Amino acid sequence: MISITFDATWWAVVVLVVDLAIRITAIIVVPRNRRPTAAMAWLLAIYFIPIVGVFLFLLIGNPRLPRKRRRQQQAINEYIHETSAALDFGTLRPHAPHWFTSLVTLNRNLGAMPLSGDNGAHLISGYQESLDEMASAIRTAERYVHIEFYIFQSDASTDNLFRALEEVAARGVTVRVLLDHWANRGKPYYRRTLKRLDAMGAHWRLMLPVQPLKGKYQRPDLRNHRKLLVVDGRVAFTGSQNVTDSTYNLKKNIRRGLHWVDLMARIDGPVVASVNAVFLSDWYSETDEILTDEIDLFQVAPGTGDLDCQIVPSGPGFEFQNNLKLFAGLLYAAERKIIIVSPYFVPDEALLLAITTACQRGIHVELFVSEEGDQALVYHAQRSYYEALLRAGVKIWMYQRPYILHSKSMTIDDEVAIIGSSNMDMRSFGLNMEISMLVRGEEFVTELRGVEDTYRSLSRELTSDEWKQQPLRSTVLDNLARLTSALQ
Repeated sequence: MISITFDATWWAVVVLVVDLAIRITAIIVVPRNRRPTAAMAWLLAIYFIPIVGVFLFLLIGNPRLPRKRRRQQQAINEYIHETSAALDFGTLRPHAPHWFTSLVTLNRNLGAMPLSGDNGAHLISGYQESLDEMASAIRTAERYVHIEFYIFQSDASTDNLFRALEEVAARGVTVRVLLDHWANRGKPYYRRTLKRLDAMGAHWRLMLPVQPLKGKYQRPDLRNHRKLLVVDGRVAFTGSQNVTDSTYNLKKNIRRGLHWVDLMARIDGPVVASVNAVFLSDWYSETDEILTDEIDLFQVAPGTGDLDCQIVPSGPGFEFQNNLKLFAGLLYAAERKIIIVSPYFVPDEALLLAITTACQRGIHVELFVSEEGDQALVYHAQRSYYEALLRAGVKIWMYQRPYILHSKSMTIDDEVAIIGSSNMDMRSFGLNMEISMLVRGEEFVTELRGVEDTYRSLSRELTSDEWKQQPLRSTVLDNLARLTSALQ
């Protein structure tokens, strides 16, 4: 009988062969359909820390939703596109710039609803004021209330909103709620919130649940980051704010004295149908329930203004990065002024090039970010871009601590703006499900410019001289965080 003894030399050969196989396989698999920067970051991780790198790639290396969800998203997109193609969505404002019409067409081809006219929109910059205005709108409900928020908590600040839900549910109004699973699980008041929803008789579902024992699993860091509320198809709210206290009820935030600053828009008119369509598509993804039979999605009425609005959903359920393409298109279209508000600003090469090119074209560009960071990796990755932005001529305003400027908006010249849930970072472009609203109308831009003026009065300008004084350790941390931001 022949026996084979594996000594240290044999084990070294086995390890070498396995290591070589991993590296060759990585070169074949990782770069496929992936941006070069992301592919390079993954390859570096796999090459330098093979075991950890391979594990992380298998866990979070696929930014796409499961096949079933992608098919559901495609089906609902096709339904909305076909049924809305010939409908009247109000009278559009005349003399739209050619580039604006072109961007609207781009959005439409990528899954957005049609551009609609005759819309009213009002900005709400007060944190508690926003929660209370949503509660007031809920109390007017006669048929249904649709709520979809990344974070949704019943606490002292949101109690009025929850009481409004309880009141309308008690008189027979249907309340449907969607909340992100991973963002809420383990957070303060999570179980209390679900119990309160059950007690009022609300229909609620977790978005993108990571529950493998229940057969529900996808990449665990995918998030539904949308924030929206629809009442009877008449009025809607969307923007950056979650339904929670301005401290998020987290001990670390309370200890540091952090409070979030947000911006929401109350809208009425035909565009409300577009916001509702986003909710119905997400409800279908989580429940397999098609609500368009009982809800006349396209029964629209003129609003209180004459703004042109288009809702642009984006995320891993779509084939292309809808929000990134829209942002880049707007940056290249600007002729005089660009003002960006983004709490997490980690642009990819295309967006960074669009911003620096705008400066070189003589466009006045301002960027509002937070002086304080609540997420270390994102905070340092963001800082790694400041030098290039300052060199290009971008004026950077830092909203002073202990506040986190969480608003997300952009104004282009004097007539076009965007507000929504999307940050200008790679996570929002590739991993998060987001909602953005494109608006054309001088009155809306003027109102948003007023909010920007308030932010400017509460911020300090970051100068090139100050940035040059950054210690070496900060530069090293910033650059390392920048590398990790590409791991998608």
